[in-house]
Amino acid sequence: MAFRILLSISVKANNIISSYGKGGKIFMNAPQLKNKNGFTIIEVVLVLAIAALIFLMVFIALPALQRNQRDTQRRQDVSRVTSQIEQYRTNNRGKIPAEAATGAKTLPAAFLSSYLNGEFKDPGTDDDYNAVTSFSSLATGKAGDYVYLAGAKCNDESSPTAGGARNYALAMKLEGSGVFCQGN
Repeated sequence: MAFRILLSISVKANNIISSYGKGGKIFMNAPQLKNKNGFTIIEVVLVLAIAALIFLMVFIALPALQRNQRDTQRRQDVSRVTSQIEQYRTNNRGKIPAEAATGAKTLPAAFLSSYLNGEFKDPGTDDDYNAVTSFSSLATGKAGDYVYLAGAKCNDESSPTAGGARNYALAMKLEGSGVFCQGN
């Protein structure tokens, strides 16, 4: 009999304890919370805003990167031509190519075909570089315009000055940073 009483008290105590939650509060009538999967609208809007900012930064920076890349190619082309002019000078007892008699200050067609294999093309248009009549016309010209000046030398990277008979200057208009001039 005593055993039955202890068992009955134990069952009643377990029932009472199980009806209490943390802190001793009863949750008998509390609704059960369901675990929902998914994202809130704020999380989705935040992710879209961040993606839009990244896209905007790339969209703004890409043309500038492409312009700088084309200008770098133009500078490399000028360096390649000046190295070929030096090769021409070595092969022709110190003489430099004369300016072509076309009105524009350009390299002769024979020089372009034999020393550059016709590969002297603007990276922006994939057409041949355009020769202009004078250095001053580069200021108003378009990117890729160039002038070859026999008997001149580059004062700095942007302007030629008078030089001797064995001097030359090759100046090219760049998209982003003015004029690039190189020679001997």
